[in-house]
Amino acid sequence: MADRHNRDLDRKPGPLPEPIKTKTVDSHAHLELIHNSEPDSPLIKQTLDEAASVGIDRVVQVGYSAEQSIWSVKCAESFIGQVVAAVALHPNEAPVVDDLEKDLKIIEELASNPRVRAIGETGLDFFRTPEELRDKQKYSFARHIKMAKDHNKALVIHDRDSHRAVLDLLIQEGAPDKTIFHCYSGDAQMAKECIANNYILSFAGTLTFKNAPELREAVVLVPVEQLLVETDSPFLAPMPNRGSLNTPAQIPNTLRVMADLRGESVDYLAGAISENAERIFGKF
Repeated sequence: MADRHNRDLDRKPGPLPEPIKTKTVDSHAHLELIHNSEPDSPLIKQTLDEAASVGIDRVVQVGYSAEQSIWSVKCAESFIGQVVAAVALHPNEAPVVDDLEKDLKIIEELASNPRVRAIGETGLDFFRTPEELRDKQKYSFARHIKMAKDHNKALVIHDRDSHRAVLDLLIQEGAPDKTIFHCYSGDAQMAKECIANNYILSFAGTLTFKNAPELREAVVLVPVEQLLVETDSPFLAPMPNRGSLNTPAQIPNTLRVMADLRGESVDYLAGAISENAERIFGKF
């Protein structure tokens, strides 16, 4: 994550899109990576205000390490009504931290905070994690699944090049009632399996990329009540601003593509996703 962070901070954000009329939610962002600032800083407020100006008035701030999860909780405490937190060890972080059990204990302690509404992002990543570390990654994922169930929180899954292993581990451990595939990266067939299991699929700016036809095939299959939209800020800025620094304000660009593909109005989809987010994460 650190390498990606440094690369993306060198970029500038794209222009603000045309506002949407119906307010909705960015279900997955890393605000601390946009500015590298304190969780209550004016820079964070500026980013949230810019998002609100185009119709994105709530954000789920997602942790990826013990340190950043603490940051996420403080941010959610600083911006009540606008931000809630998810906490976890990212699947690329978990196998390489100095003391996995210590960091998992920190996440467990944070999970009981009322501003924490999800455990994530956790999961499996076979793209970056070598085979000899994958058992440790699976162990961490299983621990996070248990935390989500123990605390009755949503589970936010990072899945890269590990689709079957993630699905199998969810079956083995028993998936929480609210299980979200963040930045969905599977195909239509995997989407059908997720839909049958009542998982929630969250689509990011990758949906707008020309080289992602499988995502466009998948998104039309998802019942609206199992759908979310996200930025994964500061990564994966949607077209027409691909390559820029991503922020929650870019959600309308992804949402418009999603609405067009599904044959739904932007207002309808924004409202449905807003209701989904409140059902999954609670009141912001």
